[in-house]
Amino acid sequence: MKRIPAILRVLGLTIVFAFFAFGGLGHFTNTELFVAIMPPYLPFHLAAVYISGAFEIAGALGLLHSKTRRNAGIGLFVLTIAVTPVNIYMWMTPDAFPDVPESLLALRLVAQVLLLMCIWWSTKPAAAPTAEPAV
Repeated sequence: MKRIPAILRVLGLTIVFAFFAFGGLGHFTNTELFVAIMPPYLPFHLAAVYISGAFEIAGALGLLHSKTRRNAGIGLFVLTIAVTPVNIYMWMTPDAFPDVPESLLALRLVAQVLLLMCIWWSTKPAAAPTAEPAV
């Protein structure tokens, strides 16, 4: 029965890794898209896109090693919260994104919460085995 949580943890790590590795690369290969979704009240759009993309890639790579996994998870958790204004802006100004269905804009916020949960759960240290009481 202990194998199921371990398999789920690996699945969670795989999802988080893929999301941030490919998303981070997207910041460099599809920069215009990421700049376009930035709220106008945030400064330095291009720099923010490149910096967040670099942090996404670094965080994804940090997940690959058990010694850096927890810190990478914390960093990706904080980064995900830091980009929340973009998702809220998109949700609150659907007219600025006519090619994206409004329901999808709302689902992005739900998906973000689920992503946060997956990051936290899959990168937390595994519980230490408990000793069986002597009889």
